Amino acid sequence: MIYSDELKRGSKIEKTLEQGEKTILSIMYVCQIEGKEAFETIKEKTTLSDDAINSKIYELIKNQLVNEDKKTLTETGKNSLRIVLAGGVFDIIHPGHIHTLNAAKELGDILVVVVATDNTAVKMKKRQPLHSQQQRQELVNSLTMVDLCLIGQEDNIFKTVNHVKPQIIALGYDQVHQEKFITEGCKKIELDAKVARLQSPIPESSSSKIQKEYGKSIHGI
Repeated sequence: MIYSDELKRGSKIEKTLEQGEKTILSIMYVCQIEGKEAFETIKEKTTLSDDAINSKIYELIKNQLVNEDKKTLTETGKNSLRIVLAGGVFDIIHPGHIHTLNAAKELGDILVVVVATDNTAVKMKKRQPLHSQQQRQELVNSLTMVDLCLIGQEDNIFKTVNHVKPQIIALGYDQVHQEKFITEGCKKIELDAKVARLQSPIPESSSSKIQKEYGKSIHGI
């Protein structure tokens, strides 16, 4: 296990790409995971003209960071980005979530968050979630530090891990996952990912405590 401060120090060494190139690669990676066209998203998220976008993409192809299809990243392109994966139920977004996700984003270039399915949420929290998995995905996707939010797999969490292929898997201070279980699961799918345990300055802030405090009246908040 690695603590988040160590990974943050390491990430500052890897700033070799121009920021504009990294932005385009990051957008293309997210679109590739979602199965969306990247060009229009790049136009929406940057101030670049069509010609400027095409010029940068051609340069990225020339540098073997983007494939000839102009849509997908090469292995070198993916490896030039630090992809961080975090997960949880995220039923009631509270300050602890915000701090943890901000800390996770600081570890890399792209933060992908996986929300638990409704069935998994019941197993983890011993209660029905207040929001459906689609609603929780929409909530997390609306957070500015999150680049992409996915709904997890019920039978095997490593299916999602293999789909995202992160370099770093960030665990919250209160998440019960054992680091050994994560690292061994990654080895089985031949993924060399580091596990970072994030520390929260406000551990008393949790969804369970909020629901316990307010009970059924939380539905009216």
